[in-house]
Amino acid sequence: MLQSDTVNIDDFDLKQIHDFAVDLARQAGQILINDSLTRNHNIQLKKNAVDIVTETDLKIENFIKLNIQKSYPDHKFIGEESYSTKNANEKTYLVDNSPTWIVDPLDGTVNFVHLFPMTCISIGFTINGKAVAGAIFAPFINQMYSAHKNGGAWLNETTKLPLQQTPISIDAPKGCIFSCEWGKQRGYTENSNLYKKVNSFINMAAEIGGRDGKGGMVHGVRSLGSASLDLCFVATGAFDIWWEAGCWEWDVCAGFIIVEEAGGIITTANPPTDYENVGIPPAQLGSRLYLAIRGCTDNTDAKETSKQSQERVIRQVWKRVDHLDYTRPGV
Repeated sequence: MLQSDTVNIDDFDLKQIHDFAVDLARQAGQILINDSLTRNHNIQLKKNAVDIVTETDLKIENFIKLNIQKSYPDHKFIGEESYSTKNANEKTYLVDNSPTWIVDPLDGTVNFVHLFPMTCISIGFTINGKAVAGAIFAPFINQMYSAHKNGGAWLNETTKLPLQQTPISIDAPKGCIFSCEWGKQRGYTENSNLYKKVNSFINMAAEIGGRDGKGGMVHGVRSLGSASLDLCFVATGAFDIWWEAGCWEWDVCAGFIIVEEAGGIITTANPPTDYENVGIPPAQLGSRLYLAIRGCTDNTDAKETSKQSQERVIRQVWKRVDHLDYTRPGV
């Protein structure tokens, strides 16, 4: 990871930064809506048929970048499309301690070209390498998710998240909604990430006792095609669990702070060695390996605090998922 001097977070008005991000995301959402009406997206492939970019991705990123540079000229900017162009081969992690905007101009590009409404603009802001403010706007469903550190998480700036405060069942993951994505690596061999993901999905869905004891009997498995919106749904409480690997910091930056301010926690997707006995490590923003658990209340029946319940579910997920192979220079 690149190093720079630690920055004093108290020098920043995070509410002002939050409000700026919300306004900018909403303006960018109108560009997305307008472009959806033309159905002329000029689709270009990156690595394969599911890793694509459109003129709208590029247009929105340029719009956001110019506005950020105008209002915050001393801040760094990392956007998916400009980053991918300059770092196509190395994919080195570039986030350091500097105040940095991390932007996905259109998360869910495949959804966008099919007019599936799970598409969004994700604008995150980091200090000292940690997400401290963010806004995610899904214009087709007109929902804005936002948060800043110690300011709570919000839906449409008026409704505090999560939408419901309930304990997590002692039987979890049984009865949970499990969210995951197929990813862009589609090579299918026994040792491939896609093979391991599918095996893990089946473990989570299978009946209790099945799959050599790994059956999780979740209520359902959901895949939205947008990591940013997956995290928003964890923040609302609609998704209990999100397990994902392969995405990038622009996919998750804004979602990190939204989930955390809604009481959720985020750790690594891969089970650590001796995971039953070790502590729960926080997720690294650029690690590409993520496991998020929704906010919850204490489970009085199980005599657990909310954090203990979340950590129990994390270990139950780790018990059922395969170890995925995603590496990252600089992390």
